[in-house]
Amino acid sequence: MFEPKQTVKNDPEKRWYQSDRVFFGFGACHILAGVFLEDPPLEGFYGEWIVPAKGYSGTHIYATNGVLAFDFHGYSYRENLLAKYWRGQQKRCPDWAATIIEIDFHLLDTAELSKRKHLGADQYFNDPRPRAKQFISAIKPPTFSRGRNAAGGHACQTSPK
Repeated sequence: MFEPKQTVKNDPEKRWYQSDRVFFGFGACHILAGVFLEDPPLEGFYGEWIVPAKGYSGTHIYATNGVLAFDFHGYSYRENLLAKYWRGQQKRCPDWAATIIEIDFHLLDTAELSKRKHLGADQYFNDPRPRAKQFISAIKPPTFSRGRNAAGGHACQTSPK
């Protein structure tokens, strides 16, 4: 699991010039989810927030329809995203715990984000919304086959870029 250096995290310009996956994965996930939810390529998506238990860090916001999820990794099954996230956090801190809540505020509203200790789009070195749109447009939504895969689940593939 990537852990940003404090010198980068505290410097808006250095934070901005990180790769998209690092930028949206470790500090601007809520912006990516907010932009995604403005015009989701698939129906039924909403925001979810992983809120660590008191005294722990490791918050994350992503878009989901309850089955699929979208974040800085692209599309994945929601349960796989959560399992990987929990493993990564518990590797660093074995008793790490969190609650998942459905987002009930606009993810691009600076005042709402500030209440929850997240930066609004206008608080970054540059506007992250166009960057998020470009990132999202480069990832094709998954396609589904009518059959089942070898593991017995429904087949889901991400279209090649």
